[in-house]
Amino acid sequence: MPALHLGVIGHVEHITLGRVAALPGPGDIAHLRDLRTFAGGGGGVTFFQLVRSSAQVHLFTALGDDEAARFVEQAIGATPARIHAGRRAQAHTRDVVMIGPDGDRTIIVIGEPLHPRADDPLPWDTLDQLDGVYFTAQDPVLLARARGARVVVATARRRECIAAAGVVLDVVLGSMLDPRERSTLADYAVPPKAVIMTEGARGGTVETAAGVTRFTAPAVEASGGAYGAGDSFAGALTYYLAAGLAPLAAAERAAHHGAAVVSGLDPLTAQLALP
Repeated sequence: MPALHLGVIGHVEHITLGRVAALPGPGDIAHLRDLRTFAGGGGGVTFFQLVRSSAQVHLFTALGDDEAARFVEQAIGATPARIHAGRRAQAHTRDVVMIGPDGDRTIIVIGEPLHPRADDPLPWDTLDQLDGVYFTAQDPVLLARARGARVVVATARRRECIAAAGVVLDVVLGSMLDPRERSTLADYAVPPKAVIMTEGARGGTVETAAGVTRFTAPAVEASGGAYGAGDSFAGALTYYLAAGLAPLAAAERAAHHGAAVVSGLDPLTAQLALP
C-alpha cells in the first residue's frame, strides 16, 4: 500500500507535566515531581502519534512569539513532518498538567490555545491531497476547507464549529466521560457518518445510522497517567480510517494506542508505532 498522506489541524502547547501526591484543595500547595516538558496539547499529541508511522504528515498550527513558542517549534520541526504555522504576536499557550495518585490528570491552561485560521497564508490546497485529517481547531471555514481530504475526523469538543461548518464529517470523536464532548448522532444538524465515544477502560461505542456498537479497551496493568491517551487514540483512529478500516475496526485498533499511553507518564515516549 502506498504511504498515507495525513494532516492535523489544531493547537500545539508547551506542556509541563508531573506527579502530585494529591490534587490541591483551597489554600494548598502542590509540588510537581517526575517533571516532563514537551510539546503536546490536543493537536500536538495527535500529531506525534501520527508521526510514529510511515505516513507523510502535515501539521497546520499557530505559534506565538516567545520562548515557549520557540520550544514548540523546535520540537515539531525535529520530526520528518511538514510544518505549516501561522504566527501570532502573543505568548504561546502553556499547560501545567498534574497527575494524581490514581493516574487522572488535571490541567491548568495558561492563555488561550493558538489555532490556525483559514485566513492564515498557509498551503491549504494541500488538504485536497490528504488521505485523512484530524481537526481540533476552531474556525468553521477551515473545517469546511478540510473536507477536501478523503477522511475527516473532528473532536466533539468543537461542536459549535462543526455545526457552523455544515459539512458531513466521517467521524466525530469524543469522550463519554467529558460533558463537553458527550454526544450522539442526533446532536448534529448535519450528522457525521459515525460518532465514536470513548469510555476509558471500558472501551467505548461507535454509532452510525445502523445503530450503536461497543468496542473494548485492552487491560492496563499499571496506570502511569491518563494525559494524552485520548489524543493518541485520535491519531491512531485517523490513521486506521485513512488506511481503509471501518469505524468499528479502526476504534478497536486505536484503543491499543490509547491504552499504551495510560501505562506510562510521558505520552510521547509511551506511544505505539503505527504499522
